Amino acid sequence: MAVIDRRIMQRRALLSRRRSERKPFRQTRRQGERIRALGVEMDLVRPEEVMLHVQSAIASEECFCVANYNLHGVYLARTNPDFARFCEMADLIEVDSTPLVFLTRILGLHARPFHRCTYLDWRAHFWSLAQREGWKVYYLGGAPGVADLAARRLKNAYPGITLRTRHGFFDASPDSTENFEVLTDINDFAPQVLFVGMGMPRQETWLLENMADLPACVTFNVGAAFDYEAGIQSAAPRWMGRVGLEWVYRLVRDPSRLFDRYCIEPWSLIPVALSDMAEALKQGRLFRGPRSPGTDPLPAPARRDTGSRTRTDFSERF
Repeated sequence: MAVIDRRIMQRRALLSRRRSERKPFRQTRRQGERIRALGVEMDLVRPEEVMLHVQSAIASEECFCVANYNLHGVYLARTNPDFARFCEMADLIEVDSTPLVFLTRILGLHARPFHRCTYLDWRAHFWSLAQREGWKVYYLGGAPGVADLAARRLKNAYPGITLRTRHGFFDASPDSTENFEVLTDINDFAPQVLFVGMGMPRQETWLLENMADLPACVTFNVGAAFDYEAGIQSAAPRWMGRVGLEWVYRLVRDPSRLFDRYCIEPWSLIPVALSDMAEALKQGRLFRGPRSPGTDPLPAPARRDTGSRTRTDFSERF
């Protein structure tokens, strides 16, 4: 009964949101949206703005790559060259970490709590759009059977969505037969959106190595997103994410896997954080914000010139 009641409440909330007047939000990227902290670049965007970029890219039939940074991602960007190259290739980089938002606020970079942006923050909006717009969505990742279970649950919640899944347990070497089969399946399906959830940094390395062989679509690296959808993993309450305590919840549930990530890796970022704070103090924006528009750290990023990638591009290569 509790499951049925929850589904009824979800559907009522969805209908209410659809009927309500939508608040307008900006249609172009603003100066200062792309910021730099801890030696990496990221974008200050709200979840609904991420969906705006997705809709725009799909309407234009363009390739569009969305990445994200949490503190573990920042650590990998400084230690894993493939991960760093993937993030440099991305068109949009979400801030998937409340501690990162806190740091950028200290640095005076106009970050706000609503700039924390993850799959769990925009999932309901995304699947509502996918259902209404008829998007084809492909999910690659997870253990065998997990993505299928997640797909069944999503199709129950959002009837009519077009979703294909494939598990992430395959030989991802660029020239392997299994990798070729995965790419063939994706190109045959020709999705508008591709989710890759194979864990950091494997998913980013796979996207980096295979981007040229994918159809024109929006790509996301989403980690364990479908494990949450399938109920295999339990997501932290959203309030814990908003106050920066989600890592505690995850560490308690999986200490052997996550201890280094949450208790060791962040210490290596302290020197670069102190360097950023010294530079912010010099510019007069520490705990304040830039003194003038001219001190915004980076211009709005330009769209990558990816050209037109079609299914024939992949077939001609092999």
